[in-house]
Amino acid sequence: MAISRRRFIHVAATGAGALLISPLSIPNVAFARADTERRFVFVIQRGAADGLNIVMPYGDPAYVPLRGSLAMDQANTVKLDGMFALHPSLAETAKMYAAREALFVHAVASPYRDRSHFDGQNVLETGGTTPYQVKDGWLNRLAGLLPHGPDAIAFAPSVPMALRGRTAVTSYAPSALPPAQDDLMMRVTQLYQHDAQLKPLWEAATATRAMVGDSGTRARQDAGTLGKFAATLLARDDGPRIAMIETAGWDTHSAQTQRLATTLKGLDALLAALRDGLGPQWAHTTVLVATEFGRTAAENGTGGTDHGTASAAMLVGGAVAGGRVIADWPGLRKADLYEGRDLKPTAALDTLIAGVAADSLRLDPQRTAAALFGQTVAQRPIAGLVRA
Repeated sequence: MAISRRRFIHVAATGAGALLISPLSIPNVAFARADTERRFVFVIQRGAADGLNIVMPYGDPAYVPLRGSLAMDQANTVKLDGMFALHPSLAETAKMYAAREALFVHAVASPYRDRSHFDGQNVLETGGTTPYQVKDGWLNRLAGLLPHGPDAIAFAPSVPMALRGRTAVTSYAPSALPPAQDDLMMRVTQLYQHDAQLKPLWEAATATRAMVGDSGTRARQDAGTLGKFAATLLARDDGPRIAMIETAGWDTHSAQTQRLATTLKGLDALLAALRDGLGPQWAHTTVLVATEFGRTAAENGTGGTDHGTASAAMLVGGAVAGGRVIADWPGLRKADLYEGRDLKPTAALDTLIAGVAADSLRLDPQRTAAALFGQTVAQRPIAGLVRA
């Protein structure tokens, strides 16, 4: 089978350093020193995470009868306050909460009110009010607000929707292929030496390979290792200031108890690795963790939950004014549920993102909200969650 030159350079670069090149990820792979020391990381939970068992409202008397066998044993959870407790799999996150480096926003949702993963993720990532209304991502628009800084980066096999747009970004994902031999690298370099189109592509790939070194080949699917690898780039003076990390496994229609525990352990390891790997730069870092929508308040017939509406978002980082749960709690009685089945949204994910992004990167909040979500002054971004 014939292989195009563009496909060949993609495969060779993947073996060389696992850089997945797309038209949006070509420019400025060799980062320049940024104008800001602040870092903003968006971790997406693809699949609709069950906020009711991640941040458990044990103080709501309707919680235990509604959840059935999924109800968490309070003795095994970490009490956050008199109303909420944290899932025991988030042990390191609990330490961050105790250190006032983590907070949780409950009963939060994007404007999307149906239950399709694809449509919900599109609304979450584009910042629109309906699916496919907006053609670029809010995180890309956020990167465009930074003056002369390094590009944003996605630690994903391809550029996610949230990072697509006119601002140049980079994507990087670990490869399962063995590292390319030096002889192959040299031959490809010679092959494209005089190719005006492909030479810059190859130079970008090899520059990133040199920057990440051996750590990139070790960051397979292990969340902790991926977090450590991401931290090595984010901690650099010439590293990116905006990043996105994808996590999966949150669609717990059946056997939720064990599946959620396992997925949360991975997320916990990822966040802890970012904290430990960033070192002194952790003090300047904000990590937002959010999902496209929540899950049903009641257990289904297979030990799981179905697609819902509101969920819980997390903020972690040395820059976070943590140690609290923010919630205008709607209640879990039948009459209090959205459409009689879901946790009712009382907080807007858009205003949370706009406020946190602006405060994290020291941007004007109203300008940031307008750029990311087209919000009016009446829809004020949520402020005060990041330290000044």
